Amino acid sequence: MDIARRGVLKVWIDQDLCTGDGICTDHAPEVFTILEDGIAYCREGSKVFNDPGGSSELAVVPSNREGDVIDAAAECPGECIFIEFDEQLPPELEEPRRAG
Repeated sequence: MDIARRGVLKVWIDQDLCTGDGICTDHAPEVFTILEDGIAYCREGSKVFNDPGGSSELAVVPSNREGDVIDAAAECPGECIFIEFDEQLPPELEEPRRAG
């Protein structure tokens, strides 16, 4: 599938619903982490989305982990993992437009 037509998968966790089971980290440790409070959070590389958490903290899912993130959301006992598909690509991924 052509990346210019695909868009970007993003994910966030509602920490109020998280049960701390860690199933998400089993599926995609590159995208999810459990902090010292025992609750799961999303991450992008070394950045952890934990302040304030919630839908304002959307993490971009690496394309090679999309299936793992979808599986984690499907198996999450707290149903706290939310996936969004952003059809708008970041400028660095957009194909250049040709004039005329």
